[in-house]
Amino acid sequence: MPKAESLSIDKIRVPTKSRKTLDPGLVQTIAESILEIGQQVPISVRPEDDQFVLVDGLHRLEACKALGEMSVIAVAVAAESPQHRKLLSDSTELEAERNKMARLKQLRLEREAAAAVAAAPAKPGFNRQPERSTGAKPAASSTRTARTAATLVPGTKTLSQWIAQQKSDGGRY
Repeated sequence: MPKAESLSIDKIRVPTKSRKTLDPGLVQTIAESILEIGQQVPISVRPEDDQFVLVDGLHRLEACKALGEMSVIAVAVAAESPQHRKLLSDSTELEAERNKMARLKQLRLEREAAAAVAAAPAKPGFNRQPERSTGAKPAASSTRTARTAATLVPGTKTLSQWIAQQKSDGGRY
């Protein structure tokens, strides 16, 4: 498998056809991720004359450009082919990297949820822990967004516990 290396962004040409698929929202999300943890997955390029042509990774490249980066981590490939995409998707290293990214995102979401709960001002009469009901329905809350996973599902303390419980119950999350 080709080795990842740092390439100058100005030596990478993006085909016009690829630019039509650009999603600015996704570029923003990837840029935030790169700021937080760095570029984890290299882009794919193929050599052409004295520069490179982008094969895969348009949004990662544009995110690096938006951040003012002068170089990007890239893998030089011979040409775009179905076999190339299959090799990338089947790579155990790439799968491990994807799992790591998913765990980091999970931890970040949990921290944000905990910070939001801690920062929320306590309202008189608003109990963060649900009361055990005897069959009577509680009054509807006007601020549903203030609820956390802990208030929605008794016994869960974190988002990951809530997700795990939803998976074990066969529910959607």
